[in-house]
Amino acid sequence: MIKVLVVDDDPFIRESMHVILDLDKELQVVGVSQNGREAAEFAAVHPVDVVLMDIRMPVCDGVEGTKLLRALPIPPAVLILTTFDDDDYIAQAIRNGANGYLLKNVSPSLIINGIKTVHQGTMLIHPDIARKLAGMLESPRSGSAEPSYLFDQASKSLAGQGLTQAECQIVRHVADGQSNKEIASSLFLSEGTIKNYISEILNKLELRDRTQLAIYYLKLMQRM
Repeated sequence: MIKVLVVDDDPFIRESMHVILDLDKELQVVGVSQNGREAAEFAAVHPVDVVLMDIRMPVCDGVEGTKLLRALPIPPAVLILTTFDDDDYIAQAIRNGANGYLLKNVSPSLIINGIKTVHQGTMLIHPDIARKLAGMLESPRSGSAEPSYLFDQASKSLAGQGLTQAECQIVRHVADGQSNKEIASSLFLSEGTIKNYISEILNKLELRDRTQLAIYYLKLMQRM
């Protein structure tokens, strides 16, 4: 059984999620909380595997709640479920250790599968959010270092993990949201070659797919 804590300031959402999740035999809702602080306090004394959490809440929002939860001695996975796709919320939640980010317009089955996915240690990001992440990589924050410097530093970090110069370049293209065909056209290579490159990159970084790779690169850039 996967023990789930539901966190939302809306009592209707809390009850609805409780009913929906209890329909799956692999999930057990062990508690509900109104904000991130309550969630961290609950998880500190009760076994929790996954926290399903809203992002905007009074007292302590999902961004700060994620930070508190991931700092626990036995941190649960955190799956953000929200109506908001604000860039700052996305970046901060991921930076604080969120394992997934879904919008509330998804079906109940996707929420259930999302809980199981992050419980297995795999990151899960809503497609619309994944596209935003790519856009955030293309637009450096004001006041930050020059893009070329950041890219150089990110490439050095990737090289330290065994990636070649060509592979580092492909990672940047993937993070920019380009398809294999677009990358192949840019680098004058075949789509098959790009596909093989990406498979090798994912293997070296122990990542599952292109979305995880884009998120990994975003986190890397934010640390530069």
